[in-house]
Amino acid sequence: MSESLTPASSCPAEDWSDSRVRIFLREMFDAAVASASPFEVLARFLPEKPEGRCIVVGAGKAAASMAAALEAAWPDVPLEGVVVTRDGHAMPTRSIRVLEASHPVPDERSEQAARDILNTVKGLGADDLVIALISGGGSALLALPAEGISLDEKKQIARTLLHSGATITEMNTVRRHLSAIKGGRLAQAAYPARVATLVISDVPGDDPAVIASGPTVQDETTAEDALRIIRKYEITLPPAAQALLQREAGVERQASPPVAEGNSLTMIATPFFALEAAADVARRAGVTPIILGDALEGESSSAGILFSGMARSIRQHGQPVAAPAVLLSGGETTVTIRSGEKPGKGGRNTEFLLACAQSLAGEPGIWALAGDSDGIDGTEDAAGALIGPHTLARGATMGLSAEDFLKRHDSYSYFKELDDLVMTGPTLTNVNDIRLVLVL
Repeated sequence: MSESLTPASSCPAEDWSDSRVRIFLREMFDAAVASASPFEVLARFLPEKPEGRCIVVGAGKAAASMAAALEAAWPDVPLEGVVVTRDGHAMPTRSIRVLEASHPVPDERSEQAARDILNTVKGLGADDLVIALISGGGSALLALPAEGISLDEKKQIARTLLHSGATITEMNTVRRHLSAIKGGRLAQAAYPARVATLVISDVPGDDPAVIASGPTVQDETTAEDALRIIRKYEITLPPAAQALLQREAGVERQASPPVAEGNSLTMIATPFFALEAAADVARRAGVTPIILGDALEGESSSAGILFSGMARSIRQHGQPVAAPAVLLSGGETTVTIRSGEKPGKGGRNTEFLLACAQSLAGEPGIWALAGDSDGIDGTEDAAGALIGPHTLARGATMGLSAEDFLKRHDSYSYFKELDDLVMTGPTLTNVNDIRLVLVL
């Protein structure tokens, strides 16, 4: 990554070799991820140091790195507490315990971590401070079912939601109403201690109630909202969960338990900040960045087709800008697995790219990289992948049909055969997906 890039404005398209383009795309992606590193951003958002105890709790893919960054920023403050992160995302800390649990489907460790965190904030006083470190992935990692619902039932619901095509906002609405810790219940348990929540956003719109299902954020949705989502996607809930939602929906909404008046919530990293960091890399190379938004949703394959059309418009018509240009977007698309389908290996980003490549059909001068900023696209070990004008032709020489792989939701396997996966390992942060489409 140390190769310097001559500004594209003084560099004809034919001088951009495939290897040069790959380096450039990876530089933009890495810059986007680096902009969300807790070690780069957390220290400047810390609250005033407390007079009493300082308790640290947290959940998410970035929870361990956020805890380590907090310890580095406050070496003179006695810190205690516990955070939970995804398997493989832990890192060393001095005094804050780091637990690991399963993601995206919770396990018994997720339930125990939630119990540990709730117990950690109980019995505090008004002079004490709770710092809650929240990032994407916390919904699965803090899986404490509401009374009457078993963990196995929660896991069944999580799997069904993941395959339903529901958005992250919709999934987390349901999760909050079936939880004993989400939807502000963690902040309520900490009362009368003050809670300062530091958030790395991974959701469209940066709604703090959606990120990790908002354990310290008052829930403004209702059980009826959750039931509407269940009906929309024709989901069959376990009887206990269905009964709980129907019971709550039929009861007049009660006042929530108290929280401290001095509670605060601060976004320390967001998808838009990450896209701006990637855009800065593009500008320095003389490439015009077009940020299409940080909250794009919808079916991954449909998004791939849409982006291919926009890229063609730039190349063929110079609209909305002339090449060289790069389309940047964030957010979280979905991959819907229909009943009876047996999907292969893949994730949102590799499915987006394979659909994009198929739609482009070898169009010259267009490359794309898409990846999850946490380093894990879906459940596989790649952040995402990269395509170029020769992707389909290379696959065909190996006997690979992009159409067949796409139908099987097996995009990971396709790009693995081409050695075009983007491998970063766990990045210890998470600002959702980063999509980059370069037009020369």
